[in-house]
This record gives sequence, C-alpha cells and structure tokens, in this order.
Amino acid sequence: MAGHTHKWWTALFVLAMIVTSLSGAGPLLAQGGGEQDGDDAPFEVGNDLTVDALREMNIEGSDIVLEQQLANGVNYAQYIASYTSEGNKVYGLLTIPFGDPPEGGFKAIVFNHGYIPPDYYVTTERYVAYVATLANHGFVVFKIDLRGHGNSEGDPTGTYFSPAYTIDAIAAFKSLQKLDFIDPDGIGMWGHSMAGNLVLRAMEVEPGIKAGVIWAGAVYSYDDFVTYRISDPSRPANADESPSRRRSREIIETYGEPTSAEPFWQAVSLTEHIDYLESPLQIHHAVDDPVVNIGYSRDLVSVLQEHGKVYEFYEYEGGGHDIDSPYFNTAMERTIAFFQLYL
Repeated sequence: MAGHTHKWWTALFVLAMIVTSLSGAGPLLAQGGGEQDGDDAPFEVGNDLTVDALREMNIEGSDIVLEQQLANGVNYAQYIASYTSEGNKVYGLLTIPFGDPPEGGFKAIVFNHGYIPPDYYVTTERYVAYVATLANHGFVVFKIDLRGHGNSEGDPTGTYFSPAYTIDAIAAFKSLQKLDFIDPDGIGMWGHSMAGNLVLRAMEVEPGIKAGVIWAGAVYSYDDFVTYRISDPSRPANADESPSRRRSREIIETYGEPTSAEPFWQAVSLTEHIDYLESPLQIHHAVDDPVVNIGYSRDLVSVLQEHGKVYEFYEYEGGGHDIDSPYFNTAMERTIAFFQLYL
C-alpha cells in the first residue's frame, strides 16, 4: 500500500486542517491544580522536580492537531502535528500506518529526543532512521519537539533540573490516548541521552506507560551526575546563560552538589523511587559512549535487579553515543521486539 493513504485518514486530515484554520490554534490543555502549594511544599526551590510532586500533578492531554502533511513513508503517512502541554503549543512529527487500525487500535510510541541546541532544532531533522524504522513496523510514532525547540512554545529548561520535558512527554502520551485509532493501553516511550532521564521519570509518574526503551540515558540517582558528569560537545559556548543552566545553578546553590545524603536529592532521585516503576524497561548503551558514560546505565541496572523489576540491558562494544552502525540495526531490532512484546 506504499504511496496510498487510507481515505478515512485523508478525510480526518482535511477536517483537522479546517478546524485549525477556523480556530487559529489547537485546543488548550486544561490546567491541573495538583502541584503542591508553596506553603505545603517540603522544598522552597525545585519542589516541582521531586517525584512525589509530579505524581500529584494533574497532567492532561489535548486534541492532536494536524498542521502539515509531509511526504509519505514506505507504509505510513507522516505529519507535523501539535498538542498542548501546560498551555504551550508543542509540535512534533507524527507517523500513522496506512490502512485500517487493527482490532483495539494501533500501538504507539512517544519518541523523546536527546539534547540538541534548541535554536538549531528542526522537527524533521535528526533521528530520521530511528523514527522510520519504528514506523515501518506498524507503530504510530510521535516524535515530540519538547517546549522551546523548533516552533514549540515555552522555555527549554532541560530535564535534569526541571519537570517541564517530563510533563510534555506525559501530555503527549495522554493526547495519543484520545485518538480513536490508537490503543490507549498500548503506548510506550523511547528516549535517548537526556531523554533517558525523562522516560524513567515519566514511567514512575504515569503507570499507564506500558513499556520504555532508553538509549544512552543519563542521570538516575543524581549521585551519578557528579560521578560521571556529561561531556557534550554540541552545547553552545553561551549555554551557561540558558534557562536550563540558570535553573540548575539555583538548585545546586540551594542544596549543594547532588548527594543521596541530602533529602532534596533523595526526593528527585529516580532510583530512590524505583518502586513506582510498574512497566518493563529496556536499556541500550555503548561502552565507548564519549558523551554519557555507560556507568549511568550499569548503576541503574543494579537498582532494577535489586528491586526485581522487569528489564533488558544491552551493552555494545562500539557505536558511540548514538549506537551507530554496525550496532544500530541490532539495537533497533531489539527495541522493536521489546515494544511488540509489551505494548
């Protein structure tokens, strides 16, 4: 069925374009009041980053609006689409298989990109082979841009010291659940590098995420953040003035360098809250990763094993930070098999 879009979906696209032109914007995300009030918050700075505070938030999805139709893939249509997260219009690349949905709906993946300088981010660039491979195997893939990237509204505050990207990912997950051609109980998450932290945090906050896959992920206990650091040559010279860096400085100035001896760092640590993880997790990491040390993944796996969690862990002799060829195909095959098994 290559090159042929199902008539039903074409009609839906046209309708969405009409709605968009009439409204001028996608529907707004209803704001929840679940965050703790300042008087009750245990930490005056960064309380919204704590796992328990995130779990108390009312993170909601919105309707997904198709903004632009792109060239078809081999067996799927793709679009620039948008949704809302905390009132911000967030864009992404959405792929949808051709043909009628299977009984129960298509399985879907919220795809979370790693660090890319926000000013240089383009929705249709980077991770092209990753998205195409997943889409070719019948998944709906929503590669979200995250706030502050490309045309997405909001500040790019990062994920290590801000809950913003995690909220964006969960809002995308809940937005996908609203589409009647998607199985609402068959949605997983994929994340690379910075987004490894995001995926695990999202899974601890939202148990409806049925499976997660992390490639070359970073920062789980925050002790690891001090032990291994992160060496990313793509960060611009003025990164110290970014919203992300300013927020991290404020938190570290308040609570000191990350250590599990400090109650705040315990409260934001993902490994300290690993009991909240209910769904299977698959982890990939190259030994020669020059950006995120493989120690991050090895330490996480030790905690998963200790707590009896369902997981798979694969190390690769080469491939670097992106797990490039000749290891890429193997890692993708394992990723697809994992999602097929658990979604």
